[in-house]
Amino acid sequence: MLPSQMNKKYQILKDIFGHDKFRSFQEEVVDCILANQDVLTILPTGGGKSLCYQLPTLLMNGTTVVISPLIALMQDQIKALNDLNISAEMISSATSNDENSFTLQKLLNGELKFIYVAPERFTSNEFVSVLQRININYFVIDEAHCVSAWGHEFRAEYRNLDRLKRFFPNTAICAFTATATKKVEADISQSLNLQNPRHFRAKTVRDNLDIKVEPRIANGKTQILNFLKTHKGLCGIIYTFTRKEAESTAEFLSESGYSAKAYHAGLSNDRKNEVFNDFVYEKIDIVVATIAFGMGIDKSNIRFVIHTSLPKTLENYYQEIGRAGRDGEMSYVYMLYSKSDEVKRKIQIEEAIDNTYKQTGLDKLEFMYRYCVSNNCRHKMIAGYFEDEIEACKTLCDNCTKGEVEQVDVSVDAQKLLSAIYRSEQRFGLNHIIDILRGSKNQKLLEFGHDKLSVYNLGVDKSKNEWIAIADKLIDIQALVLGEFRVLKISNLGLEILKGKEKLLIDSDKLGIASKIQEEETELSFDELVYERFRTLRREIALESEVPAYVIFGDKTLKELSKKLPLSKEQMLEINGVGLVKYEKYGEAFLNLSKEIKDEFKEKLENKEPLKKLTKTYLETFDLIQEGKSVEEISQIRDLGLTSVLGHITVLLEHEKISKEKKEELLKPLEVPKNIANWIEEGLKLDNFKELRQHLYLYEYLKKEL
Repeated sequence: MLPSQMNKKYQILKDIFGHDKFRSFQEEVVDCILANQDVLTILPTGGGKSLCYQLPTLLMNGTTVVISPLIALMQDQIKALNDLNISAEMISSATSNDENSFTLQKLLNGELKFIYVAPERFTSNEFVSVLQRININYFVIDEAHCVSAWGHEFRAEYRNLDRLKRFFPNTAICAFTATATKKVEADISQSLNLQNPRHFRAKTVRDNLDIKVEPRIANGKTQILNFLKTHKGLCGIIYTFTRKEAESTAEFLSESGYSAKAYHAGLSNDRKNEVFNDFVYEKIDIVVATIAFGMGIDKSNIRFVIHTSLPKTLENYYQEIGRAGRDGEMSYVYMLYSKSDEVKRKIQIEEAIDNTYKQTGLDKLEFMYRYCVSNNCRHKMIAGYFEDEIEACKTLCDNCTKGEVEQVDVSVDAQKLLSAIYRSEQRFGLNHIIDILRGSKNQKLLEFGHDKLSVYNLGVDKSKNEWIAIADKLIDIQALVLGEFRVLKISNLGLEILKGKEKLLIDSDKLGIASKIQEEETELSFDELVYERFRTLRREIALESEVPAYVIFGDKTLKELSKKLPLSKEQMLEINGVGLVKYEKYGEAFLNLSKEIKDEFKEKLENKEPLKKLTKTYLETFDLIQEGKSVEEISQIRDLGLTSVLGHITVLLEHEKISKEKKEELLKPLEVPKNIANWIEEGLKLDNFKELRQHLYLYEYLKKEL
């Protein structure tokens, strides 16, 4: 690479893309592309793949051909490039013949830096002949895992891309994906006929994703609601198993005060486009979807992804959770699962996959379920699946943060449940069995005479959710088997437990999920309010400019803006994500808001000291406060000194997690009685150590007596 080209590379990085430095592997990939080398790059979602091929194009004279599987993804990329004053168009089935002809003419005239096409285009010899008449920089193949039949989203049309090296032997190919095992990686390289390609494989771990997995209680809607209450004002995706679930969950959330809409394959194209655009332009915060809302979602500021049931494969799961936090900011992943999900997925695989890949599908599903029930680090398990070795995350998944979990012996309760199944002749599902145990008066139960069974009303001391947790454990260890129509059958192991020959232990946290106290409603802190002001402005500009909100500025940029509140162009350009191009378009509006906030809250900002980061240790203390624990109790439970706990309370007050009244309530029992305080004051005046020690003995006595 020429020195002038090197200097220009960094200038483009700052002025066009608004970044001061490259992220991991980005610069290496850029340099390979500029050297006309074939490249296969595996970067986690949010790793900055787009910049890897967009930046070098701006240092080259021709057109870059980007092959992408989804029209929505192409549209988003083109809008983002056009917003940076970079010429980009697409040729697709979504545009008219006249529009496609016009784009082809611009392409032939050398007026485009980027042309986006679907892989199907390469079945057309006419299109290939057009490409042979232009100056192509290189080919980009996005979502390259679709090439491999061993991957999770194989698409036959991607196999057409082996034509590229036949028709364009001297043009480099740059393939990108976020998900590929070593087997899939090798298959991609071979299928595309890559010539001595450079391989770049980043660590699989996403260190800005907080992962949590729980057994689903009933339909899971209460659990979802609890999650949303603790992650206020965030936008995200909720994945459901069926279209019906997507519709009902979206309706439930709307009735609960959240802006949510359903998305699935059963909707008209117009309706799907409406929901997609509402989400991108931040008219709604939540999309409840089937996997139809899948690959190609390029919204960078998705803050959470929830799965209400078990995904089919870990590749699918990793791809879907990868839609959260693409901007590098902290995001949250939450999955609810049940053994019944695995059964339904197995049926799908048996029906839909030919025999060649059936066993592979079943093996992938088994690993997905093991991932759910495992007590190992979630991030480490994901990395291991993709043949990547990492250390346990320690702080970014539920298994690493829960510490030692007490096991509860529920053998007697398990015997009651198994007995109810046995005495009702193993002909019913779980809901009916729980109704027997809890003494229900429903008509079906009475008709079968199950109110006469000896186990009737024996389990009224436990909630329905607790019985579900016990049943899930029995299913997990295969003491119970789910038969046709989800009828419960007792296995040999189940019989051993029923006879008292085997014990059943369950993690106390899993047993207690259903009875967790709901988080209290909390008002937004000052910092959150300032951020929301910038977010509202971004939304307004997005609607006016007809570009996705995150294209204007990412969440990371907004957070930095709300923290630093710049007052000049120079200060604005120091903000990460703000380049000259973006400043010229949007900078003035955000500067004006920054000045307005500074004037409005001048006194508060001048007296405001930087807040300590609200880390896990402070939040653990907060949880105990929410449970009504005293300062002394928190000190004992957490094995911390009183001084440390008092420090936590101060930080929580600063973050407005607790009120001043709550702080005073917590500290009141620690106040020293006036008469004791006087004795201490007197003692401090003494010169004789012996007399002071006597005073201290007296203090100890008074403390006990008073």
